[in-house]
Amino acid sequence: ERELDWQSLSHLFSFLTTPKDASIIAGVKKLEAGHILTYSPGRLPVAERYWDVEFHPNPRMSEGDFIDGLRCQLEESVRLHLIADVPLGAFLSGGIDSSAVVATMARLCSKPVKTFTIGFSEDGFNEEDGFNEMEHARAVAMHFGTEHRELVLEPNVLDVIEDIAWYLDEPFGDSSAIPTYMVSKLSSDHVKVVLSGDGGDELFAGYEKYLVEARERRWGLPAPLRKLIGMAASHIPENVYGANFFRHLALSGPARCVDSSTLFRAYQKEKLFTSEAAQFMADYDPAAAKIQALTEGAGDWLSVLQVQDLKSYLPLDILTKVDHMSMAHSIEARVPLLDHKLVEFAATIPPELRLKNGVTKHILKQAMRGILPDRIIDRPKQGFAIPLGRWFRGKLGSFVSDLLLSPTSRQRGIFNSRYIEKLANMHHRGRDLDMQLWMLISFEMWCRNFLDKRAERLPTRNALVREAVRAGT
Repeated sequence: ERELDWQSLSHLFSFLTTPKDASIIAGVKKLEAGHILTYSPGRLPVAERYWDVEFHPNPRMSEGDFIDGLRCQLEESVRLHLIADVPLGAFLSGGIDSSAVVATMARLCSKPVKTFTIGFSEDGFNEEDGFNEMEHARAVAMHFGTEHRELVLEPNVLDVIEDIAWYLDEPFGDSSAIPTYMVSKLSSDHVKVVLSGDGGDELFAGYEKYLVEARERRWGLPAPLRKLIGMAASHIPENVYGANFFRHLALSGPARCVDSSTLFRAYQKEKLFTSEAAQFMADYDPAAAKIQALTEGAGDWLSVLQVQDLKSYLPLDILTKVDHMSMAHSIEARVPLLDHKLVEFAATIPPELRLKNGVTKHILKQAMRGILPDRIIDRPKQGFAIPLGRWFRGKLGSFVSDLLLSPTSRQRGIFNSRYIEKLANMHHRGRDLDMQLWMLISFEMWCRNFLDKRAERLPTRNALVREAVRAGT
């Protein structure tokens, strides 16, 4: 039955995805990453882990050894991932991960590599906003002589969100699914297989949050002061700038790490959901399991954070997005940075060489020095994001309100419409709430595609199956 799993819904609005072992539909489970499911007639299915990764630094290797070893591992992985009987290319963002993959492909391929990039029109971004990476991708493409293609997205790209919602299967809070869908569409006209640079941030400590955590650990506040800040923060209205910052300062250790990756915090979800919906989620705290995993994690703090990202954020968000959006256009996305041998090698790099003197991905950057242009290696990190905030304040402003405050949405009785209206108004006045609004949009589109359509797509497909069985085919 198409009934919501309320615990998964709570997890979704906290962390952008449903849990690693459940789905948005009650009674439907996920098989966790690194597990195999064994079924025998008359017995319950058994899920067992067949592979795992743990960070164990190798003290016998020097920095130079790690640099040389990483170059060899990357070349071997890319060579294996190039084996194909169909046209092959690469997603190229201009960041160091995808650029390293393209650089290695260019060295191994006898013909120019086909590369594909997404950008945004001038009314969708300012150069300082950090959304548009076309210039950097173009520089890498020229450096390696690739056969390069670009697609510029306009605000009307949201015309495809119903298709995106359909192919994602579940509501999904990462809006970069939109450019991933579009770059996959662009690629599908020319290739059947693409290589991507996904996994580099998790393996080599590339996320800004790792730097933030290092800084907060260095400047750690004493417990009495955190308590005072927390008491004061509890009285700051949500629409006041800095409210979330002070609430964050009041936290410590694993709770602070989890908070930095949370979309809607507990006090915000109390306002977002109706009292009826909140009752279904009352006995579940989606942050508790994450805090416990970080508390019980073995090794240095950086390794603990990276392992959790490798086991949760990477498979649930990054790889889910790339797999679903590429297969929507019948192309296969391959991730050479996540070859198991390369992952196991990266897990032996000491934390001080992954994050060194405030520089993320130190070893990867040194391994690419002299291969990639310095401007690519040394430029600040940019995520694969789109300027939704600007679009939601401009051409798409009415779209947001019309969708989220529609009678269809209100009648489900899940959300407090007044709070959604407040979020939309706060965003319009300058608060950056595009991620929160996108999460709501994604859930609404999923409901319309799946939850509300009780007698359309799925029953039709079942009817076709029954007809095939009767016909003996």
